[in-house]
Amino acid sequence: MGRLTRDPEVRYSSGERSMAIARYTLAVDRRGRKSQGNDQQTADFIPCVAFDRAGEFAEKYFHQGMRVLISGRIQTGSYTNREGQKVYTTEVIIDDQEFADSKGASSNGGGFSNYGGASAGEGGYTGSEKPKPQNASTEGFMNIPDGVEDEGLPFN
Repeated sequence: MGRLTRDPEVRYSSGERSMAIARYTLAVDRRGRKSQGNDQQTADFIPCVAFDRAGEFAEKYFHQGMRVLISGRIQTGSYTNREGQKVYTTEVIIDDQEFADSKGASSNGGGFSNYGGASAGEGGYTGSEKPKPQNASTEGFMNIPDGVEDEGLPFN
């Protein structure tokens, strides 16, 4: 999980079936202590590649500063640059990617993570507070509707 360092760069392959290829970099904070004498938190920058529909999704919805969660496989490779030096590459080939911020929580306000919940304007949810179910009590527990038997609940 990390934040996008810039908007995804998307190109389309040529051939009989054109496919989106999105490249982006995630800045991932390192866990643990900050280095001594240095108040800045360290981060790793992970290059990511998403193909086909995942690439189209990244192009349409991902923007600089958004926090996203990815899973995939690490792929290494190498090539010789114009100066004749061998360059080694490591990148994550995306299998799955999703939003990790609530709507409006990313630094540029472009975060999305609205899977079936109320969107901004519905129920007064602005993204700055957690949405509260309509049948939630003030103690944070849901009220059990009348007519529900205790035996049907997954706990005693």
